[in-house]
Amino acid sequence: MDPNLFFWKSEGQSFFSRFKIWVNILDPTSLLSSDAKIKKAHGLKLDDWDEEAVTLSLSSVHADSGDVLPLMLRPAAFLSVSAPLVVAGFLPHINVKYALLWQFFLQSYQTRFTLANRNTSSEKQSKKLSSKQLLLSAGTVCYATCAGSLPQIMIYKLGVSSEVIKAVLRTMLPIPLSAAVAFVSVYTVRSEESQTGIQVFDSNGNLVGLSKAAGQKAVKETALSRAALFGTSAAVPSLLITLLWRTRVIQKSSVLIAPLRYMSIVMGFGLMIPVSFSLFPQLGTIKKDNVEKNLQEAACDGLLYYHRGL
Repeated sequence: MDPNLFFWKSEGQSFFSRFKIWVNILDPTSLLSSDAKIKKAHGLKLDDWDEEAVTLSLSSVHADSGDVLPLMLRPAAFLSVSAPLVVAGFLPHINVKYALLWQFFLQSYQTRFTLANRNTSSEKQSKKLSSKQLLLSAGTVCYATCAGSLPQIMIYKLGVSSEVIKAVLRTMLPIPLSAAVAFVSVYTVRSEESQTGIQVFDSNGNLVGLSKAAGQKAVKETALSRAALFGTSAAVPSLLITLLWRTRVIQKSSVLIAPLRYMSIVMGFGLMIPVSFSLFPQLGTIKKDNVEKNLQEAACDGLLYYHRGL
C-alpha cells in the first residue's frame, strides 16, 4: 500500500479530519515545488513526515502509480483552473455558441482531472489510456457540453420570451442539471474500474486482489461527491441573488448583481471543493460480505480497503 494511503488510513477517518487535511492539500503554493522535492517527500517514512511532506505527497503524487501528477491536474490547481470556467459556464450568454464553448472547456478539464486522479491500480502494466477509455472520455465531454448548455439552448432555440421562464431556466434548472451532469460524467469516465475491478488491501496494507464491488463503490462515491460540488456551486449564486433582489440597495443599484454573481460563484465553488473531497474517505472500506467470495477470507477484521480516487 502506498504511503499516501497509509496516511489516510490513520488520519482521515472522520469528515472533519479529512476536511482539515484537504484545506492544507489545496494550498496552491505546493504547485511551486519541484518534482524532485515532491518525490523526496513521498519517499520518506511516515514517521518522518512533517506538515510540508504530507502536503506535497498527498497533493502531488498519485496513490496507485506513485508518479507525480501533471501540474494542472493536481488537487491544488483544481480551484485556480476550474473557477474561471465554472463562472463562465454558469453565466447567461448572448448566444448558444458561447455557452457551448465555455461548457466544452469546463467539461474537458473536469474529464481530464477525473482521469488523472482515478484509481489506476488495475492498469499498472500500461500507463496509456485504452481506446475504450478515450472514446468514453470524448463522448462524456460531448454529452456534458450539450447538457450543460441546455438552459441556453432552450432559451434561444425555442425562442423563449417570458422573463419568468427565462429566470427559471437560468437560475433553477442549472442546479439539478449541474449535479446530474457531474455525476454521470464521473460514472462514465471511470466505468472501467467497475468492470475490471480495483486493488483491495487488508488492514495491514497487504494486497489481496482485484474487486469489482470495490470499484463500483469507489466510482459511486466519487460521482456523488462531484455532484454535490457542482450542484451546490450552482445553487449558491441563484439563492443569493434571489435574496438580494429583495433588498433596497440592490433594487436601486441593479448593476451590482453581475459582480455579486461572479463573487458568489467563486466563493461557493471554492468552499465546496474541500467539503466535497471530504465527503468520503480517500482510503475507503468495504465489508467482506460485499466483495467477491475469493477475497472474503482476507478480511480479518471484516473490512477490506481500497483507494477511492478523486
